[in-house]
Amino acid sequence: MGRLYDDLLEAELEGGAADPNLHIGYWDTPDSPVPRAEAVVRFTDEHVRRLHVTTGDRVLDMGCGVGGPALRAVDLTGAHVTGISISAAQITHATHLAKSAGHADNTKFLHADAMALPFPDSSFDAVMAIESLIHMPDRERVLNEARRVLRPGGRLVLTELFERAPRPTRRHPAITEFCRASMVSLPNADDYPALLHRAGLRLRELLDITDHTVQRNFRELADLVGDAKGLLFHPRDLVGVPEFGCFLAVAEHP
Repeated sequence: MGRLYDDLLEAELEGGAADPNLHIGYWDTPDSPVPRAEAVVRFTDEHVRRLHVTTGDRVLDMGCGVGGPALRAVDLTGAHVTGISISAAQITHATHLAKSAGHADNTKFLHADAMALPFPDSSFDAVMAIESLIHMPDRERVLNEARRVLRPGGRLVLTELFERAPRPTRRHPAITEFCRASMVSLPNADDYPALLHRAGLRLRELLDITDHTVQRNFRELADLVGDAKGLLFHPRDLVGVPEFGCFLAVAEHP
């Protein structure tokens, strides 16, 4: 997976520039006039405001991409943010972006695995994971690591793509193709509270945000991609697939 993201970033940079936000957007309503560039920042904001952190607090961004959400969290809260990714190229680019934004002193980006975090217990006041757990082979192990590095009372805020109920007897082929092409696995939202509890975390919020995110996102991506050839997956294939969704979860280290 790290090599995949290295290659994707290289392709973006060859095309001109890398998007600092490698995630979907958040709109108040499906027909909101807000452009996607603003909506992806709003998606980050929905995570950051739930972290309950302020100046001097320590935040871990698990699966930080090229650093856009981490830099946004610094701007909004004044916290110190450490981002990790298994893509060395993403870490190099994120470090460069932080320096360019004047945030070299209150950010750190490390090449690391969320399933074996290189930090002592209780190192952070909050952890966020924006659409990143879908790429990780063992969610329970990741959640255990998140709890371990959180101080008591610290919060974990995450989002996951998932299959919404009621699910048809046969999985929609576009979902299967999306998972194969993107190398992801989708969780069962019904099982998520127990998953968090087994990791030693207390669930605070579990919110289906599909209507604010997924369909609008894939419609806009489909328009952007157009009739491009050679894609492993085309965004328009998921437009109008109601069981493909997104949820936001907030948990706390008791």
